[in-house]
Amino acid sequence: MVRKEKVFDNYIETEKIWNKIPETDRKYVEKLTSKNVGFIPSLFAFSGACAGCGETPNIRLLTQISGERAIIANATGCSSIYGGTVPGFPYRISERGMGPAWSNSLFEDNAEFGMGMSIADEKLREVGRHTVTNLKKLWKSENKHKELVALMNKVEEVWDERSVEKFYLVDGLVKELEKGLKSIEKSISDKEKNDYNDLISTLPHIALRTIWIVGGDGWAYDIGYGGLDHVLASGRDVNVLVLDTEVYSNTGGQCSKATPMGAVAKFAAAGKRYLKKDLAMMAMSYGYVYVARIAINANHSQALKAMKEAIEYNGPSIIIAYSPCIEHGYNLMENPEHQKLAVESGVWPIFRYDPRLSDQDKNPLQLDIKELKANPKDYLLKENRFRRLLKERPDEADEIFNKAEKAIIKKFEYLKKLASI
Repeated sequence: MVRKEKVFDNYIETEKIWNKIPETDRKYVEKLTSKNVGFIPSLFAFSGACAGCGETPNIRLLTQISGERAIIANATGCSSIYGGTVPGFPYRISERGMGPAWSNSLFEDNAEFGMGMSIADEKLREVGRHTVTNLKKLWKSENKHKELVALMNKVEEVWDERSVEKFYLVDGLVKELEKGLKSIEKSISDKEKNDYNDLISTLPHIALRTIWIVGGDGWAYDIGYGGLDHVLASGRDVNVLVLDTEVYSNTGGQCSKATPMGAVAKFAAAGKRYLKKDLAMMAMSYGYVYVARIAINANHSQALKAMKEAIEYNGPSIIIAYSPCIEHGYNLMENPEHQKLAVESGVWPIFRYDPRLSDQDKNPLQLDIKELKANPKDYLLKENRFRRLLKERPDEADEIFNKAEKAIIKKFEYLKKLASI
């Protein structure tokens, strides 16, 4: 036995060494590709999620792409537990001192909570940009702070920039402006004071922020669906990330509307007898919502492309991410293989629906798997949530699995037809 203080001291010294290792400078990552994104530091570090969790890689990618300007509304569930349980907090700031703003809300109102963040961000941006105009006009008339006025002009030119590749540059200019404004704080006159204080308090919002509404399938498909539908219908520029584990994971594995046919779960002990709710198709019916279905460990490039397009789209977007869970009943070290099989069998077809393509007289639906390469039953029988039905109710299992298989193939063929119009 040793005194805990000695152990803590050793860990503190080790942490200091690790913290001195410089991060890759984002300016060297000119284009976001599946390979290059690995050089961008994640602002989602060590969470308390289960080993092999299928949710966390999606949040990691979110912070790599838009972490310094992300505002996250997180529904209660697994992602809120490993995302913000005191004293552990996996979200962090970059070397520039910038990082995600995160807050947790309830199952039933997280979409509305995120929409409120979007409205507040918009109002703060209006105030901030108005004060930039006022201060520029005043300083030009008095022929002072020429360097700050020039910097404000640079920021003004790019503050509506939507290209993900330009975020680092834009956020850097805002950070530079913040330093410049603070350097003249003591010389601010009374007639400048109100605008100056307003600008300092709203400065993080003068460039576009990326609003993320994050939660699991229990929230998005079930308890919070009414609010989610309202937010998508509103047309506001928000991004939704649904971490679809196909079951209520955090509360112990209860059946949700996302649970697939034939899966055994609490409240579906005899196997779920009806089909999974098609949230993506429901969102696509609006015509102006960006929709994507991804499986990050099956096709990382497609997931990256979908997240990038969703962020850059000026309107509501929803990304539904296949997220394997310990409730599925297999060793999550095999997570990538299961994701790949889910995609190739048509159980989880990956696609992107981009309304902007309609304006170019192109089909907005892009199916990212062209043909099925595996049988749906091959996937179903690899996971214990389905095998249990075969073991406990063998007479009924074959009929349910055959019905599920036919429905999966029929849905894939329907998607193919839609994508070929």
